[in-house]
Amino acid sequence: MPKSLKLQLDKAYENYAQSSFIANDPISIPHSFSLLQDIEIAGFFAAIFSWGRRDTIISKSQELMRLMNKEPFYFVQNYSPKEFKKISHFKHRTFNASDLDFYIRAFQKHYAKHHSLEKAFVSPKFTSHKTIESHLTHFHLYLTSLVLYEKRNLKHISTPQSGAACKRLCMYLRWMVRKGEVDLGLWENIKPSQLIMPLDVHVIRLANELKLIDETDKPCWKTALKLTEKLGKLDKTDPVKYDLALFSLGVSNSEL
Repeated sequence: MPKSLKLQLDKAYENYAQSSFIANDPISIPHSFSLLQDIEIAGFFAAIFSWGRRDTIISKSQELMRLMNKEPFYFVQNYSPKEFKKISHFKHRTFNASDLDFYIRAFQKHYAKHHSLEKAFVSPKFTSHKTIESHLTHFHLYLTSLVLYEKRNLKHISTPQSGAACKRLCMYLRWMVRKGEVDLGLWENIKPSQLIMPLDVHVIRLANELKLIDETDKPCWKTALKLTEKLGKLDKTDPVKYDLALFSLGVSNSEL
């Protein structure tokens, strides 16, 4: 890996990984809360909604937070069929009220026994694994064990086993695990070195231009691993920090 590329990407990271980045990004949603559980729930939905225009994602996330009276944890704890009426008309692209109902019920069951949503991603047997692959699989299996669900509810939390890139969950874990000006860094049982790059369209385009991946590489889990491995040669302890650099450069159409 050329030393010049590391210098350039490190500089881009330093330029973009600033608090000024937050306001126009979906990560602004969890940043608007101080209670751990509020941050976790708000962050999860903001990440799951993250496909399409960022302003729309932020707007829909804010709409959901208003429906939850800006107290997502309290809303989840006290959720009942009566509260479903409040969210019954919510929709963001293919995500609808049925999906929302599933995740709220699952989180309600989870928080009845656990302090943090981190536990839903972490099993003791997975803590030493090289990447978060097993954590994502565990999360999928765990949620479906908690409450009844419709098949459609699960398409928003794809798993590496299906070959999917799992972009939105990878981004959510970046937010919750990494510490920095932008990322929240509230979870401690997953290491930054285990994180996998979220394959946003801007990241894929720039990664192609920089020859970090090939033009024939599809937006799948295999490509996410490949790109993360390449970036790991620039920073083995925190390869996903370059997501902020590649994404921001890609959005602004800047050149290194």
